[in-house]
Amino acid sequence: MGYVYTAAQQIVAAPPERVFALVTDWPRHREWMFMTDARQVAPGRVEAYTGLRPFGFLDTMTITRWEPPHVLVVEHTGRLVRGLGVIRVLPHPAGSRIIWAERLEPPLGPLGHALWPLARAVARPLARRSLRTLAELLS
Repeated sequence: MGYVYTAAQQIVAAPPERVFALVTDWPRHREWMFMTDARQVAPGRVEAYTGLRPFGFLDTMTITRWEPPHVLVVEHTGRLVRGLGVIRVLPHPAGSRIIWAERLEPPLGPLGHALWPLARAVARPLARRSLRTLAELLS
């Protein structure tokens, strides 16, 4: 059926090296990513649980591109979340600009595509909130 897209960005008052280091410090995700705990389970493999147990979902990922301090690309390989996630950290006069973008295959086929506008209306503000929290941690 095709992919759906969402993205968020934030200016951060820290250099790209500090931003990238925090973004890729998996155990610290719970400090900035809304209701998410993450951990590295093997070289190049990350798992993140979003929600309050038992209500939530496991997002399994394979790191497919790692270019510190500017680019992280993951392939979401889970049952619910599938597709690509990209985090770019760009130099900015105020410190850094972080861009978080997702190209996903909605679950449930045509129903998932039909529900995507509702899901994006929730996901985008939560991503923005998470990036604001990240910026606060780095200021």
